Amino acid sequence: MIRNSNGNILENGDDVIVIRDLKLGKDIIKQGTKAKNIQILDEEYNGHNIQGRVDGFGVVYLKSSVVKK
Repeated sequence: MIRNSNGNILENGDDVIVIRDLKLGKDIIKQGTKAKNIQILDEEYNGHNIQGRVDGFGVVYLKSSVVKK
């Protein structure tokens, strides 16, 4: 069971909002950006436990602690 920063349970297909700026290479995903149609990963990938599609970045891996429903 994966929970977001507020303690709500996340499920496959949810849309979430990033709660702080995230550095992604040379770019930055700004606070308030929506990640659509998230997928819960079976195994963590470098500490990230969900993946979602972010407009302008494509599919990215995220930590559940930096998103909210």
